[in-house]
Amino acid sequence: MTSFQPERLRDGFAGYFQKYDALVTPVLPIPAHKHGVEQFIINGQTVDATYLQGATVPLNVTGLPGIAMRFGTSKEGLPIAVQIVGSWLAESTILHIASLLESVSEVRDLHPIP
Repeated sequence: MTSFQPERLRDGFAGYFQKYDALVTPVLPIPAHKHGVEQFIINGQTVDATYLQGATVPLNVTGLPGIAMRFGTSKEGLPIAVQIVGSWLAESTILHIASLLESVSEVRDLHPIP
Protein backbone atom coordinates (compact mmCIF):
# COMPACT_ATOMS: atom_id res chain seq x y z
CA MET A 1 0.00 0.00 0.00
CA THR A 2 1.43 3.39 -0.95
CA SER A 3 0.92 6.46 1.16
CA PHE A 4 -0.67 9.62 -0.17
CA GLN A 5 1.94 12.20 -1.15
CA PRO A 6 0.52 15.71 -1.57
CA GLU A 7 3.89 16.94 -2.92
CA ARG A 8 3.46 14.76 -6.01
CA LEU A 9 -0.01 16.18 -6.54
CA ARG A 10 1.32 19.75 -6.19
CA ASP A 11 4.15 18.96 -8.64
CA GLY A 12 1.65 17.60 -11.15
CA PHE A 13 -0.49 20.73 -10.93
CA ALA A 14 2.62 22.95 -11.18
CA GLY A 15 3.48 21.26 -14.47
CA TYR A 16 -0.09 21.62 -15.72
CA PHE A 17 -0.20 25.35 -14.90
CA GLN A 18 3.06 25.96 -16.77
CA LYS A 19 1.10 25.08 -19.92
CA TYR A 20 -2.43 26.25 -19.08
CA ASP A 21 -3.99 29.22 -17.30
CA ALA A 22 -6.86 27.35 -15.69
CA LEU A 23 -8.64 24.07 -15.24
CA VAL A 24 -12.45 23.92 -15.53
CA THR A 25 -14.16 20.88 -14.03
CA PRO A 26 -17.59 19.95 -12.72
CA VAL A 27 -18.07 20.48 -8.98
CA LEU A 28 -19.98 17.19 -8.80
CA PRO A 29 -20.29 14.44 -11.40
CA ILE A 30 -24.09 14.73 -11.03
CA PRO A 31 -26.49 17.69 -10.85
CA ALA A 32 -27.14 19.24 -7.46
CA HIS A 33 -29.23 17.11 -5.14
CA LYS A 34 -31.59 17.65 -2.27
CA HIS A 35 -30.02 18.47 1.08
CA GLY A 36 -29.22 15.51 3.33
CA VAL A 37 -28.95 12.83 0.65
CA GLU A 38 -26.20 10.43 1.73
CA GLN A 39 -26.25 7.86 -1.09
CA PHE A 40 -27.01 7.81 -4.80
CA ILE A 41 -27.72 5.08 -7.32
CA ILE A 42 -25.47 5.68 -10.32
CA ASN A 43 -25.45 3.16 -13.16
CA GLY A 44 -27.10 0.65 -10.84
CA GLN A 45 -24.48 1.02 -8.09
CA THR A 46 -24.93 2.63 -4.68
CA VAL A 47 -22.41 5.48 -4.25
CA ASP A 48 -21.70 7.34 -1.01
CA ALA A 49 -22.26 11.10 -1.32
CA THR A 50 -18.79 11.91 0.01
CA TYR A 51 -17.24 9.98 -2.89
CA LEU A 52 -18.88 12.39 -5.34
CA GLN A 53 -17.05 15.37 -3.84
CA GLY A 54 -13.68 14.14 -5.13
CA ALA A 55 -13.31 16.95 -7.68
CA THR A 56 -12.77 19.48 -4.91
CA VAL A 57 -10.28 17.45 -2.86
CA PRO A 58 -7.16 18.37 -4.91
CA LEU A 59 -7.83 22.05 -4.21
CA ASN A 60 -8.02 21.44 -0.48
CA VAL A 61 -4.84 19.36 -0.45
CA THR A 62 -2.73 21.62 -2.69
CA GLY A 63 -4.03 25.06 -1.74
CA LEU A 64 -4.88 25.93 -5.35
CA PRO A 65 -7.36 28.79 -5.70
CA GLY A 66 -10.73 27.87 -7.11
CA ILE A 67 -14.18 29.24 -7.61
CA ALA A 68 -17.45 27.36 -8.11
CA MET A 69 -20.34 28.82 -10.04
CA ARG A 70 -23.68 27.73 -11.43
CA PHE A 71 -23.47 27.23 -15.16
CA GLY A 72 -26.54 25.22 -16.03
CA THR A 73 -29.72 23.51 -14.89
CA SER A 74 -30.63 19.83 -14.79
CA LYS A 75 -33.83 18.39 -16.27
CA GLU A 76 -35.17 18.45 -12.70
CA GLY A 77 -34.49 22.18 -12.40
CA LEU A 78 -31.50 21.79 -10.07
CA PRO A 79 -28.27 23.74 -10.55
CA ILE A 80 -25.24 22.33 -12.32
CA ALA A 81 -21.99 23.95 -11.20
CA VAL A 82 -18.46 24.16 -12.57
CA GLN A 83 -15.29 24.98 -10.72
CA ILE A 84 -12.48 27.04 -12.16
CA VAL A 85 -9.05 26.27 -10.73
CA GLY A 86 -5.97 28.42 -11.20
CA SER A 87 -2.34 28.32 -10.26
CA TRP A 88 -1.20 29.54 -6.88
CA LEU A 89 -1.65 33.32 -6.52
CA ALA A 90 -3.68 33.45 -9.76
CA GLU A 91 -7.00 34.50 -8.27
CA SER A 92 -7.39 37.32 -10.80
CA THR A 93 -7.18 34.78 -13.64
CA ILE A 94 -9.94 32.56 -12.29
CA LEU A 95 -12.15 35.54 -11.48
CA HIS A 96 -11.71 36.79 -15.05
CA ILE A 97 -12.57 33.37 -16.49
CA ALA A 98 -15.61 33.15 -14.19
CA SER A 99 -16.76 36.52 -15.47
CA LEU A 100 -16.39 35.34 -19.08
CA LEU A 101 -18.32 32.13 -18.37
CA GLU A 102 -21.04 34.05 -16.57
CA SER A 103 -21.45 36.35 -19.57
CA VAL A 104 -22.37 33.37 -21.80
CA SER A 105 -24.22 31.27 -19.22
CA GLU A 106 -27.89 30.54 -19.84
CA VAL A 107 -28.52 30.94 -16.10
CA ARG A 108 -26.82 34.32 -15.64
CA ASP A 109 -30.14 36.14 -15.20
CA LEU A 110 -31.74 33.67 -12.79
CA HIS A 111 -32.47 35.02 -9.33
CA PRO A 112 -33.93 33.40 -6.22
CA ILE A 113 -37.67 33.73 -5.84
CA PRO A 114 -38.41 36.04 -2.88
